[in-house]
Amino acid sequence: MKRIVITGSTRGIGFGLAAAFLQRQCALTVSGRSQASVDAALAKLAAAHGEDRLHGQPCDVTELAEIQALWDAAVERFGGVDIWINNAGIGHPTEPMWELSPEQVAAVLETNILGTTHGVRVAVQGMQAQGGGQIYNLEGFGSTGRIMPGMSIYGTSKAAITYLTKALIEELKGTSVQLGSISPGMVITDLITDRFEENPETESEARGIFNILADRVEDVTPWMAEQVLENETHGKRITWLTRPRIIWRFLKAPFSKRDVFEP
Repeated sequence: MKRIVITGSTRGIGFGLAAAFLQRQCALTVSGRSQASVDAALAKLAAAHGEDRLHGQPCDVTELAEIQALWDAAVERFGGVDIWINNAGIGHPTEPMWELSPEQVAAVLETNILGTTHGVRVAVQGMQAQGGGQIYNLEGFGSTGRIMPGMSIYGTSKAAITYLTKALIEELKGTSVQLGSISPGMVITDLITDRFEENPETESEARGIFNILADRVEDVTPWMAEQVLENETHGKRITWLTRPRIIWRFLKAPFSKRDVFEP
């Protein structure tokens, strides 16, 4: 039974991964910013999968002490951590960087970059002490260098995670800790729908491309969970939206009536 911690797992991709791992008989520690969000996620997951392999701990990933407390809580509950997934992240309205408030910019950079860095630090130290384990960092828009107006700060944060991941793969060679990344592609979560609510004029323009390339959380996360559990390779990049899949999506788009925004 794999023992897994996922940061930012009370909603979106993190919650979907939590459910997928529980379906595969893993032990799961859920985390979110508030106790209320953790309790709500635990209630939903327990209703579907039972309470025996579930634990929850609130955690602000920008605070190193809180990430350490998350690790300690998981170890106390399950005896160790086999897989740690740095998933927690936030976005911002689709606006030019200079129109975002300083607080919005700081929140995105601190959560997405510093939060992942703190997560790696704590997980590496804990896994080295216990004899090994695996760490995964979540990629996102900007990870491959793509540019889109209005996404400069979020894209910068994810580009930084790509560099960090590549550097850590080198630094961890020959150790007992394996590190890799997960690229979920375009997934409909509140990071996307919130942007549409804040800028409704962009929704009609973007809906077409999203209905070709995007997926729902429940379609992507089971596959990602399987890939994580099967992987035994250091430096692995688990990629859902591969080039062949993109080409196939565009080829069949004229004959498809996908609507990934429907519940």
